[in-house]
Amino acid sequence: MTVQPRRKHFKRPQLIALGIVAAIALTALASFIRNSIERRTAHNMTNPVPATPAALAAAKTNYDSHCASCHGSTGDGKGDKAQGLWKTPTDFRNAAQASRSTDGDLYWVTTKGNWPMPAFDSKLSDEERWQLIDYIRTFSNESPQPPPKP
Repeated sequence: MTVQPRRKHFKRPQLIALGIVAAIALTALASFIRNSIERRTAHNMTNPVPATPAALAAAKTNYDSHCASCHGSTGDGKGDKAQGLWKTPTDFRNAAQASRSTDGDLYWVTTKGNWPMPAFDSKLSDEERWQLIDYIRTFSNESPQPPPKP
């Protein structure tokens, strides 16, 4: 006589927990896919703000207020807060690295953030973020304009 193994039945709390875990996983996957699509789309964006001396001066003010504490006043990634971060801030002077990132890539990261860097979509306008991209490019000589004098 063969004994049939007893089938395991889930109890209601286990099913509820499983459903919650599945919902969280699906939400995270959907968010990841949406962000990947948006990031690929941003990659092809071109900077609509010309790198005029006035735009670069405005960008320098925002850079000094929001970026220099981590990325350094010279864009070297060695700001006052840089040592306390688990991830080294980008060295904007690195021309090889700068050439791998499009303006759209930089705009995406400035807008959405890249942990531990916060998002700036609620702190800076679209125009201010595009100006920052022009200013960041001056550190690696990727911009046609020199940085403004302090």
